[in-house]
Amino acid sequence: MAAQPPPPNKWISWLSQIYSSGKGPVLGTVDVQEIEDKAREVMKDNPTAYLYTLKSAGTCSTDDANRKAFDRWKLVPRVLNNVTLRNIETTILGMKVSSPVFVGPVGKQGLAHADGELATARAAAAVGVPMILSSSATRSLEDVAEANGPNGQRWYQFYWPRSSDVALSVLKRAKENGYTALVITVDTMIIGWRSHDHRIGYSPAGHGFGVQQGMADPVFMKRHGLVARHERPKFPFDQEGIRKKAAEGDEEAKQSMFLASQWLAETGSGICRTWDDLQFSQGQLGWSYLAQGNTSRQLYQDAEKAVDVGIDGIIVSNHGGRQIDGAIGSLDALDMIMRSQKVLDAQKSGKLTVLFDSGIRTGSDIIKALAIGAQGVLIARPIFYGLAIAGQAGVEQILMQSICDLHITMGLCGYSDVNDLIGKRDELLVKVDYGIGTRTLVKSLM
Repeated sequence: MAAQPPPPNKWISWLSQIYSSGKGPVLGTVDVQEIEDKAREVMKDNPTAYLYTLKSAGTCSTDDANRKAFDRWKLVPRVLNNVTLRNIETTILGMKVSSPVFVGPVGKQGLAHADGELATARAAAAVGVPMILSSSATRSLEDVAEANGPNGQRWYQFYWPRSSDVALSVLKRAKENGYTALVITVDTMIIGWRSHDHRIGYSPAGHGFGVQQGMADPVFMKRHGLVARHERPKFPFDQEGIRKKAAEGDEEAKQSMFLASQWLAETGSGICRTWDDLQFSQGQLGWSYLAQGNTSRQLYQDAEKAVDVGIDGIIVSNHGGRQIDGAIGSLDALDMIMRSQKVLDAQKSGKLTVLFDSGIRTGSDIIKALAIGAQGVLIARPIFYGLAIAGQAGVEQILMQSICDLHITMGLCGYSDVNDLIGKRDELLVKVDYGIGTRTLVKSLM
């Protein structure tokens, strides 16, 4: 009896459609570097906005370390396994998801496209991927929830206001609008040393762009004698134009800059929170809580502390290198954390969920992060690039190509279920150092 081909699925069908149409994808390529270059070209009339997202802290060495960390780990495929039928569905924090891929919390998406986060929310819903909304979005969490739809899966990234009444108001709004988990950013109490922005004094948030959660918050706005409003900032962002209007006495521009300064005083006050503060937040509104940003030297100790205080999950991240210059790559951080027996036990029991962010570009990257121990990954900068080029359709392509690549490469590695990849570091990966003039294969014995 002849062997039967696998039934079609939407990921492989997406790729098949490219070939059957003979037209290529909407972004014109699936090469991530080419997509990044194309976004630069599309935004050539507003290069500062492009560089705001592209650049990282200081010399950008941490961003570079993120990619180098992936390069050091190499896949070792298995062959002659029956992987004809493959599954990439999984469950994260009790939520069944179509793949282990999330839209990361990229801020100020209105710099890239007139629809900003609304386009990304629609794309995430169309593809069936959960979205994490940034606190520094250019659309209110209510408007993004509406765009994401009643069936969209969404979490909210929380930049902690200094005032408890404002903090609780934001949490209440997010809960009421279908955000089912809270991602508390724990290493951005102070904004990192951003050399490019410092050089020209570039601050979209300081000019009312990316502070829309504050403008839509009734408690914050009432403090200033105003009612909450759901803004859609003008595209493209023009910092000099806003400053000029304010200097000429334009009341709208002056108010926008004033309110922005007051919101930044709430969310960027420089107050450094502690583990005790996290326990306060856990008592609010029945959320699932994840802490984002574990990149200190005692990484496993931070992760173990998260277990001790009852945090539901951690997102191992260095924010694409945007906070600390000269830090270790995020994948290296994940490797260190997943060598803690306490973390492994908590993950196995379902007490702790581990996600990964910073540096994901391909399906192979996703597999490497899962094999080291992550249960899901966040895609960030490529979302911005796809959005800049083609709006919602561009974001959809980034998600589809990433998941399709994962689906294919997982099979080529000899695995039929994405859940079987998690924690398979020793089976699936080797750590390699390709020296100059030599080729040396070194299996990690850490």
